[in-house]
Amino acid sequence: MTPTRKARLSGDGISRRDFLSGIPVALTGAALACRDVPAFQREIEREGAAAYPPLRTGMRGSHPGSFEVAHELVQEGREWPATETGEAYDLVVVGAGISGLAAAHYFSKQAGPDARVLLLDNHDDFGGHAKRNEFRLDGRTYLMSGGTLYVEAPSQYGDIAGGLLEEIGIDRGRYYESVASVADTYENLGLEQGMFFDRETFGTDVLVAGVGSRPFAEFLADTPLSKAVRADLIRLHGEEQPDYLPDLSPAGKKAYLATISYRDFLLEHAKCDPGVVRFFDYRPKSIYCTGIDAYPARYAWEEGLPGFSGMEIPETPPDLLADEPGGQHGRENQARAYEGDPDVYFPDGNATIARLLVRGLIPGSVPGSTMEDVVMAPLDYGMLDRAGNRTRIRLSSTVIRVEPGPGGPARVTYVRNDRGHTVTAGRAILACWHNIVPHLVPELPDAQRDALSWPVKAPLQYTSVLLRNWRAFIEAGVSYIEAPGGYHTSVGLSEQLSLGDYRTSTSPDEPLVIAMYRYPCEPGLSRREQHRAGRMDLLRTTFETVEANIRDQLNRMLGPSGFDDQRDIAAITVNRWPHGYTYTYNPLFDPPEWAFETGDDRPVVTARQPFGRIAIAGADAAASPHTDAAIREAHRAVKEVLAAD
Repeated sequence: MTPTRKARLSGDGISRRDFLSGIPVALTGAALACRDVPAFQREIEREGAAAYPPLRTGMRGSHPGSFEVAHELVQEGREWPATETGEAYDLVVVGAGISGLAAAHYFSKQAGPDARVLLLDNHDDFGGHAKRNEFRLDGRTYLMSGGTLYVEAPSQYGDIAGGLLEEIGIDRGRYYESVASVADTYENLGLEQGMFFDRETFGTDVLVAGVGSRPFAEFLADTPLSKAVRADLIRLHGEEQPDYLPDLSPAGKKAYLATISYRDFLLEHAKCDPGVVRFFDYRPKSIYCTGIDAYPARYAWEEGLPGFSGMEIPETPPDLLADEPGGQHGRENQARAYEGDPDVYFPDGNATIARLLVRGLIPGSVPGSTMEDVVMAPLDYGMLDRAGNRTRIRLSSTVIRVEPGPGGPARVTYVRNDRGHTVTAGRAILACWHNIVPHLVPELPDAQRDALSWPVKAPLQYTSVLLRNWRAFIEAGVSYIEAPGGYHTSVGLSEQLSLGDYRTSTSPDEPLVIAMYRYPCEPGLSRREQHRAGRMDLLRTTFETVEANIRDQLNRMLGPSGFDDQRDIAAITVNRWPHGYTYTYNPLFDPPEWAFETGDDRPVVTARQPFGRIAIAGADAAASPHTDAAIREAHRAVKEVLAAD
């Protein structure tokens, strides 16, 4: 049973008195009001009111203007002279993603209604990876997630993350009731999952429908795969297979599978044709952002990929890593990881969570009061950084320095419009990517700096394409297409949703947003090196190149079904995330105990230690890319800064 909000929040044991006890008088009470800086404030309010970032198309995500300052700081050691703004805050949060917003939420509830909070973010929109892509065509609004897709395994969110969703108004029962009426739309239209085989990889362009719904051998017969590859795939999926590791005990098999890749298992033990590798290589990319050469065979077994039915392998205990954020990671009991309520998809992904948090932090910024009305509510960006707010969100502001005060306030310096500004913070929470933290706080111990620098975030690209109609999908008989060798490895129609005044288009004659996913990597390298290579790929690739690939791929997939890119594409938003998913431990390249246990010797534990009145939040602090991880780490960080003297 979930505790009540009051019981859960007061359980931290932190009172308003505890909060104030360690802060100099200059930062408390009426003295917290910032010095009047009218010119500076007018600039902020003017820019905020003129912009509505969700409507911006082209290159988004880590968009031009969001990363250059950080790159100059890290790669060139550039310094910016800074001007004191005269502002003083109880808390400054670096990063206005879900973790940063959650930290502001928890802090404001614990510290009291007079607490002043400033969130600084390098992007022109809040939400971090939880970005909202919005399109307007012929008077109607169409939405898609630009990053964090959904609430995964919501029954496993626990009291902290699940409690926050309840506090901001997310009611899962009401959600499921609302979407039930449209959930089967694509199925009722006869649409299935398809697979596109491209000529560069498989010799010819062909889209084959019926993945998972037709008999497997029948599906394979329509593909351009060779007879040898088809035979191996049928063998792998068979219930009666040989034991490919006959010399090992059941426990030995399981341990060994954690030391080899799924690629090596298929080639060296199952003796498959190399074409089988090409067929499966895309499968782990949506979670791990690499192909099967960097994907442990044990993960493949746990996640249900074929080839293991002839081996006796002991079941993973249901309680192993049960408290870890997210759903299935390839390290958990499969049944336990997927039990409970279904995933929750909002029309703009988890940007809905970010918008609900902003609604609570800045009254009046988002009209309405429910999870239904927030979807279509007009958000007033001009209100985010107004001087009268107790909580302010300052966008397009890249933090370059967090200077801890000796037993007192910190000084936080950020760059906005290529000019440096410094504010004073009673406490600071760094809800940003771990790799940048050593450059912001060089005073950190060497071991902590090394731990923060060690992981490499996984690169990925989520593209939203507004179509004027989706008749070609009807003609092709598909709602979702996997592309094992494609530039984008998957393409799918919007989730069918009905929430408040928002409805996904149910008629193929109406416009609809499709999602296209890409995960650049470099097979043969370590996982971290693959992520670095993929990051450079994303940063060097122009929007024009991405657009050309979008048009080419859609024409080749759906052209035979009547698709014409020049006629049917209305708008494109590319969400580029060179620093995307948080790095998760991998037994092929990291100590196995880091992946399968939660010991204190993991780098993440050293990395997230508080430093005076500075605490570290964000999903990186959990070594998990999931939303509940971001929320839980925010909760911990707030407890740490409030306990610091």
